[in-house]
Amino acid sequence: MGRDVSSNRAVDMDLHREETLTVAALLAFAGGYIDAYSWITHRVFANAQTANMLLMSINAMEGERARALSFLPSLTAFVIGVIMACWLRRLVGARAAPISLLVEITFLIVVAILHNRLPGVAGTLGISLVAAMQAASFPRVEAWSYSSVMATANLRQAIESLFNALAGCADLRPFRRPMVFATILAAFGVGAAMGAYVTVQVPALTLGIPVTFLLIVLLRCEQHGGSIPTERTTS
Repeated sequence: MGRDVSSNRAVDMDLHREETLTVAALLAFAGGYIDAYSWITHRVFANAQTANMLLMSINAMEGERARALSFLPSLTAFVIGVIMACWLRRLVGARAAPISLLVEITFLIVVAILHNRLPGVAGTLGISLVAAMQAASFPRVEAWSYSSVMATANLRQAIESLFNALAGCADLRPFRRPMVFATILAAFGVGAAMGAYVTVQVPALTLGIPVTFLLIVLLRCEQHGGSIPTERTTS
């Protein structure tokens, strides 16, 4: 009992700006948007590697080897992106998050400019790589682990934390956690819907929107030295 109370107490500490809910929601919007774009444009997910692995396996078992192999570049690029983000963290420490954002923005601008000249696989490789870097470089929101590029784990967190809040828990703000994850899920869904609409209706502006959101995130991360004093709930 004592351990449960102590593990949920609020503590005063510096919350890095890349861990704020605003940043997480903006990144989730961009993550949903980019996944919708990559699926509509290339029929491959940039972020949802579970879906890519599933579709690759299904197509392979149905004898559609060429279609199955089309998912491999995205999976490979995602692996490379995570490795790059880990290497960047070891190399520059706290500067890894803004640097990864700069890399992501640069890649998206290049893909947007050269979209009609690049093979489909090249665009998928670039987008999956930067999506992986985003996921690995921004693993936390406030006191909790989350993903800005996929929804499953966030949905589980939202449901579990809402159940705990309704059942009664020792947390000083029991509904904070479900609210945070519900907000991230909503941002991801809105981003996916916006990405689908713009990709089909206004293709010339498609990647300009996530680039704008990522620039806002970068500015927020760089604002006033990168951290803010806050009261954060640990779990």
